[in-house]
Amino acid sequence: MVSLHIRGLLKRFGDLVALNRLDLDIEKGELFFLLGPSGCGKTTLLRAIAGFNLPDEGTIHFDQDDVTRLPPHKRETGMMFQSYALWPHLNVFRNIAFGLEERRVSKTEIKSRVEEALAMVRMEGLGTRKINQLSGGQQQRVALARALVVCPRCLLLDEPLSNLDAKLRVEMRSEIRRICKEFGLTAIYVTHDQKEALSMADRMAVLDAGNIAQIGTPEELYRTPNSAFVAGFVGETNLIPGTLAFVSGVNHYVRTAVGELAGRIVSPGWSPAPGQPVTLSIRPECLSLDSSPPVQNAIAGNLTESIYLGETAQYSLLCEGRELPLHISELNPRRVIRDTGAGFYASAKPEDIIILPGS
Repeated sequence: MVSLHIRGLLKRFGDLVALNRLDLDIEKGELFFLLGPSGCGKTTLLRAIAGFNLPDEGTIHFDQDDVTRLPPHKRETGMMFQSYALWPHLNVFRNIAFGLEERRVSKTEIKSRVEEALAMVRMEGLGTRKINQLSGGQQQRVALARALVVCPRCLLLDEPLSNLDAKLRVEMRSEIRRICKEFGLTAIYVTHDQKEALSMADRMAVLDAGNIAQIGTPEELYRTPNSAFVAGFVGETNLIPGTLAFVSGVNHYVRTAVGELAGRIVSPGWSPAPGQPVTLSIRPECLSLDSSPPVQNAIAGNLTESIYLGETAQYSLLCEGRELPLHISELNPRRVIRDTGAGFYASAKPEDIIILPGS
C-alpha cells in the first residue's frame, strides 16, 4: 500500500478545465472516496492517478515516487471499472489471471495467486465457470479479484456498484470495505452515490467543476459542510437564504422569508457581519412537525404531502415566501400525519441549523 500526494494537477479537454490545479493527500491504507455530480472531474482524477489521463500540469507521487508520466502498467495499480470489462470467452480463472499472464508470471504462481484472489472475494471453487453463468454480484466479485490479484500498490474503483440492484449494492459495500481493510489496501473510489460514500469511506472529497469543494470524514461533511453546494450534495437538506441580523452568545440570528431563525456557524475562520447574506442548511431529520407554534425557530406552513416508508415518515410543508416546500423526516413514526392542506409548524434546534456563506 502507498500514500498518494497530488500537487497542482491541471487537466484540460479543449476549453474545458476538468481538473483545476488540485492538491490532495491520501494516507496509506485509507479508503478514500471522490464524490460529486456528473462532469465534476472525479473520473478524470481517477484516470490521471491510473495513468490513462496525463495531466497538463502538476505531479502525482506514490509515496516518494513521481509517477506523473509513468504508463499505467508501470504504476502497479489495480482498477475496477463500472462495466467490469470481463472477457466473455474466458472462464473466471482466466479472467482473473489475465493481468498476471501479461506480466509473464509463472503458471505455478498464477494458480496460487488466482486461488488466493478467489478466496478473498469468497468465490472459491468457481474458477471454471463461464462469465455468462454468473450473477451480477458474482461478476462484480470477479472484476474485484482481477484487480486484486496483481497485488496493486493502490486499488482504483470507478463506480463499481452502479450496475447492481439496491440490495446487492448494500451487500457489496460491506464486502469491498472488508477486503480493503483486511488486506490494508489504499483504495480510491469514485461514486455519485452519497449513501455509498457515507457508509464506506474513511475520508472523502466532494468535487465541483474540477475543484475540491471540501475534504473530510463522512461525519464532517454531513454535519459541518462548508458550503451550500456540499450541504446539498452530501445527503438531503433544506437551503434557506437570509441575512444575518445579530449574534447572541453562540447563536446567530438570521432574517429569512419564513421568519427569524437561530443557528450556528461551523466553518472555522468564517465570521459574517450583520447584514451579510447567508444560507441556512437544515437537514430533514432535524425538523419536527407540530400543530402548535414552538418557542424558537418556528416555520409556519401548510402540509402538502405525507409519505410513509416504514422506518421514516416524510412530509412536505409549503411555507409563505418560499417556492420550494420544506422537507421533514420523522424517524420511527408512531403515527403518520395525513391532514393535507392543514396548517402546521416546523422547527429545529439552533445547533441543527447550519449557517453557510450566501450565494
